[in-house]
Order: sequence, then C-alpha cells, then structure tokens
Amino acid sequence: MSPLQIIALIVGLGVTLVAVSLFVRTIVGFVAKFRLGQPEARTDAPGARTLTLVREFLGHTRMARKPVVAVAHWGVMLGFLLLTTTLATAYGQLFDPHFALPLIGHWPPYIWLAELFGWFTIIGIIALIVIRQRSHPRTLDRSSRFWGSTFWEAYVVEFVILGVGICIVVLRGLESALGKATGADWADLVHFPTTSWVGSFFDGLSVGALENTIVVVALIKILISMGWMITVALTPTMGVAWHRFLAFFNIWFKRHAEGRTSLGELAPIAVGGKPVDFENIEELDEDAALGVGKVEDFTWKGLLDFSTCTECGRCQEQCPAWHTDKPLSPKMLMVNLRNHHHAKAPWLMASEEARAAAGDGGEPVDQTSGATTGGIMLSAVAEAQRELVGATEGDPTIPTGGAVVDPDVLWACTTCGACVEQCPVDIEHVDHIVDMRRYQTLIESAFPSELSGLFKNLENKQNPWGMSARARMDWAKDLPFEVKMAGADVEDLDEVDYLFWVGCAGAYEDRAKKTTRAVAELLNTADVSFAVLGDGETCTGDPARRAGNEFLFQMLAQQNVEVLNEVNATKIVVTCAHCFNTIKNEYPQLGGKYEVVHHTQLLNRLVREKKLTPVAKPDQADTSGVASTAETVTYHDPCYLGRHNGVYSPPRELLGALPGVEMREMPRTKEKSFCCGAGGARMWMEEKLGTRINVNRTEEALATGADRIAIGCPFCRVMLSDGLTQKQSEGAREEVEVVDVAQMLLAAVRRGQGDEEAEAAPEPQPDPEPAPSA
Repeated sequence: MSPLQIIALIVGLGVTLVAVSLFVRTIVGFVAKFRLGQPEARTDAPGARTLTLVREFLGHTRMARKPVVAVAHWGVMLGFLLLTTTLATAYGQLFDPHFALPLIGHWPPYIWLAELFGWFTIIGIIALIVIRQRSHPRTLDRSSRFWGSTFWEAYVVEFVILGVGICIVVLRGLESALGKATGADWADLVHFPTTSWVGSFFDGLSVGALENTIVVVALIKILISMGWMITVALTPTMGVAWHRFLAFFNIWFKRHAEGRTSLGELAPIAVGGKPVDFENIEELDEDAALGVGKVEDFTWKGLLDFSTCTECGRCQEQCPAWHTDKPLSPKMLMVNLRNHHHAKAPWLMASEEARAAAGDGGEPVDQTSGATTGGIMLSAVAEAQRELVGATEGDPTIPTGGAVVDPDVLWACTTCGACVEQCPVDIEHVDHIVDMRRYQTLIESAFPSELSGLFKNLENKQNPWGMSARARMDWAKDLPFEVKMAGADVEDLDEVDYLFWVGCAGAYEDRAKKTTRAVAELLNTADVSFAVLGDGETCTGDPARRAGNEFLFQMLAQQNVEVLNEVNATKIVVTCAHCFNTIKNEYPQLGGKYEVVHHTQLLNRLVREKKLTPVAKPDQADTSGVASTAETVTYHDPCYLGRHNGVYSPPRELLGALPGVEMREMPRTKEKSFCCGAGGARMWMEEKLGTRINVNRTEEALATGADRIAIGCPFCRVMLSDGLTQKQSEGAREEVEVVDVAQMLLAAVRRGQGDEEAEAAPEPQPDPEPAPSA
C-alpha cells in the first residue's frame, strides 16, 4: 500500500466516522423532536400507503406539474439512491485502485445503469441549477417561487450532487484507462459504453499514475459525500437536503392512505389524538388545547411536515394571498414553524428542574448561543418565550422577532388548497392553518372583527346574512311549477329523486337565487323529481369551520345531519361548492353519509342522457330576452369543487354541449386555478393588505376576451361579479357578465320550448349588486 493510499484511508475513514456519528445523532434527535407533538393515528392501510409511496416516488406524480423539473429531479433522485454503490466502490479503491464490487462490479447491466445515472445526475442537476438561477429573486423579486428560500443550502446541495456526478464519470473513465493499461479483458466498450472516451484523456499515463489518480478522485468523492453528511447533520433545518430522507415518511403517513391530497374535509379538532366530543366538552381537562396555540400542540405529523419542506416554493407560486402582496407564503409559514420547532425543542425536552434553573417565566433573554445554568441553550429559552401567533417584528413573512406567526399571515389564507395540491412532499398546510385559527378563535377570541357578525348571524339565524328562515323559499316565488318541501309535501325523500340543497347563498343572495331557479327549472324540465328542506335548512357550517369556530360548525352540522336523516335523505344535489364539500366530505364525520352531486355534474349527466337538449343556434334571433348562447366563454374553477374534490370535466363538458359556445381557458385553470378570494370565511372579511384577489382573477378572465365568465359556485359569482364591476368602472368591456353554467344551459334549453316559456324568466342578466356583508 502506497503512502498516498495510507493518507487517503486515514482521511477518508476518519471523516466518514465523524459524518456517520453526527448523522445518526441527528436522526435520533429528529425522532425525539417529532415525539414532542400530539399523538395521531396514521398507520391504517399499510399496503395502500406503501403503494402510494411507490407511485409518488417512482412516478414523481406530485411533481408532474413542471415536466422539465420532474424529469431532472427524477434522474437526480434515483441517481442519489442507485449511485450509493459507486460510493462503496470508492471506499474499496482507497485500499485497491483495481477494486470492483463483488459479482456486479464488471456485470454489464449494473455498469450501464451506473453510467446512465451518473450522466443523468450531472445533466439533471445542471438543469435544476439553471432553472433556479433563472427564477432567482434577484431578477423576479416576490414573483420568484424561491423568494425567501435559503440559497446557501441549495448551493451546497447542488455542488455536492454535481461534484459526485463528475467524480463518478471521471472514475469510470480512469477505470477504463487502467483496464487498458493492464490488458484487462473487461476494458472495452461493453463495460464502458459512455465513459471510455473520458478514459482516453488519461492514455499515456503509467499504471502507477492511474492508480494514484483513482485514489485521489475516490477520496474527493468520499470527502464531498461525507462533507455533505456533516453539513446536514449539523443543520437539521436544512429542508432542501433532509427532504431526501423525510419525504418517504411524510408521503407514507399522509392523511389519505389511497393517495389523494389532504383536501376536501378538514381533520376534526382533536385533543390527545382523539376527536373532541362536543357533547362532553366539560369533561376535558382545563389545560386541553383546542387547536394549536404552541408548536408542541401540533401533531407529530405536523412537525414532520415542517421539517420535510424543501423550500421549492411551488406552494408560494400558486398562493392567491402571496400573489396579491399579502404576507402569507405557505412555504415561509412552514419554514418559520420548522425553525421555531427545532429551536424550542431543547427547552421542551429539558426536565422541569432544568427549566427552573434556566429561568422559566423570567425576563426575556437574547437568542444567543451558550448555555444557562440549567444547561439549556439561551436561544431555546428565548424561543420558549415566543408566542406562536401574535405581533411580529420586521417582515411578517420572515419575522425577525416577536411571535412566530403574524395574525395577518394566519387570516390571509383562503383555504383554496393550492399549496397542498402543489406540494411534492404532501405537506398539509391548510390543516395546520385551520388548527391555529381554532385556537385563536376558541381560546383567545382573537379573530378579525368582521367575523363577530358572521358568528352571531350563524348562531342566531343559522345563515351568514342574519336573514329570517321564513325567507328561505322566496327564490321559488312565481315559478311555473310546485317546489315540494320535505316534511310537508313529501314525507319521505324516497318519493323523489333528489333532495335539492339550496344553501344560504342560493336562498338569500340575489345573484345566487338566479342559479337556484335555473337548476330547479332544468330539473323540472328533465322530469327529475326533487324536494327542498325550506326553512328546515340551515348553513352547513363551512365558513365557521374554516374560520376556526369548530363549536359553531358542530352545532350547525349536527342539526343538519339530524334533519337529513329524519327525512331519509340519500341523494343530494347542491349548487354551492362549499356546501357540496361540507355535506359530501365532512358530514360523514358526524354520521351523515349521503350521495352528493354538484349541479354541474347532474345537469351534464342529464344532457348526456338526452333528458335536456340545448338547441340554441348561433344565428338564431334572440327574442326571448335571454342573452344569446352564441358567444365566447371562460370557465372559472371553484376551489372547493375543483382542487378539493377533483370536479373539472362536467362543467366544461356542459358548456361544450351548448351550440355556438367557444371555450377560452384562462392560463391558471383546473389544478392551477386561481382562487376567487371567498374561501376560508374570507368572503366576510375585508382585504386590507395588498391588492384584491377577486380583481386579480377577474383581470385574468377578461384577458381571454370572453363574453361570459362562467362559474359553478355562488361565492365565486359574488367575488367575480364585484371584480367585474370594478374593472368595468375602470373601462373594461360593459357587455361581459358573470353567469352560472346552469343559467347558460337553461337559456339554450328554453329556446327549444317556445317563446312563451322563454319569456317567463329572462336570465342570465348582468349582476350589478354589491357583495353581501356580514
């Protein structure tokens, strides 16, 4: 063994020992830190969870929104795993430059795979480096998805991957040159199909020189790899590196074992890992946290979420709050919670005696290094004294002091789910935001002032507008047919095809009433029997739950479930995307399981079955007072119909079935649809920061040049109508209007029934009314 090999062995093995020791210590620390969270059961259906993990891991299904990034990342990711064998070879080459792995070292299939992913790693990481630099905040500012990301960490990872990839290729070339120099029978193109040309650069070197070069390059590869391991071990908050390991667990433990995103229903409020029974709320301990008021109130899965964040910014790139200059960045929220969790963990894991010695409850301390007399880092003591939600210092997106999460950050969320849908590692942002809202609402009574009126109206009148229950059937006045009421005209809903859930907006809001009437007329035309609950219907509780008022949601939801079960409701059709999501996905948590369809789904089915026939022609004279269907239309995907429930095709198929209608899609559509701004109870809160979300979306719709903005949710109709009114006051085309898909279908169907019926109700019409307020 040459002196060079001895030195290389001492250095390489010494660094490896240090790296592995630190790495194992950090992993043990991760487990201990995650255990600080609340219990939560996430081990059901292990087979389905494993299949989901394999599908997302090998198929890169969560990254497919960006195909170039997905392909490059797939190569780098698999290269990281498969090329661990080349690291083992490098260790062997320190002992013997001629070393090859037993059995497979010169086996062509392994060699081809190693070379393929060696090159793939180099090309993939270069592509990712270019993409990151082209999207750098220094040129794009806030519009960059990497705004706020820790760039030195990304640069370290990129250097390591690129360096390791280059070392692999160079070592393969050196092995080829050494084989030729020694006359080995495996030194041919079969064994070095893509790297023999690299070896040609070393032709003419002696065997000894080639051996020494192999030892040096192998040592460099080891030092790069172990240097990276030491760096990440000393930086447990380095999400861009740690997601390589934690993502496997985060995906496996996602809320839905079958693989769907953690949208739709919210997770019930829980204490000690068990859903809260509000009928026995008095039995809870006095110090039981309803929601999340401290970082340790998050479940262990929530803490795992924070550490898994890779800071890729896909969530930030899609967030409507961020795009309208509000301080909420889903990415930075996860990063801030992660950093707070790791910084506070030493305090949480310390004994009561150590906390007392460190000055529990004493004066605030500076977040500096060094230990107190209790043996706890001063930074951990300072972190323990921080509020989770409260006034922050500096930029609320990245606070430099004060609380961890600013109220403006917490309440800017529309719960649209774009962050969850985009996240490649299945972080559950919306659940965490709502959990923090629950604590602020139920324990601290710290919520936007506008919500006081909303909660009061929901509690006293069971609807957001505070209207009388007697007015719930006003929408049905003057209809040319009878609207049956469950419990009065219909004793058991088995007698009809559907229960028509009208919803508060559909009953009280003037614009939404038009949709309600249109759906009722279309069902009557198609001979689909239905009944309504009338004054027996109350708000589903969606705005209360998304605002954190779980008590109020439970009260409203339990009342509705009791009524629905009493009238034997089994099939329900709804026009509101929020009602649709709540009844379909959240009422089963309270014992209410029904077959729920959105009106666009049902109407599309009726058109397919020829029970409704749109017959309007582009050149047909319009004498009915109904706006012509011969026009261009753009469709806005409601978040709670699209992203939360995956309903994208039925509304588009329905619009496509209307003669003379030309569809024009907006750039942000379907999974990437931009929120109208009404979700998460935001419809009842003022937008005091940045620009208005609904105006942003309206501008995008107007840019398509379409004559109509078609919607499938009354919340969206209110927001986009108001946005359109504002833009028209600024000079936008006056003839553009916002209408529900059902109204457009009704206009087309009516003209096939004669002018007399068509004149009964001339819809759709422009919507000049202002948005409702609580």
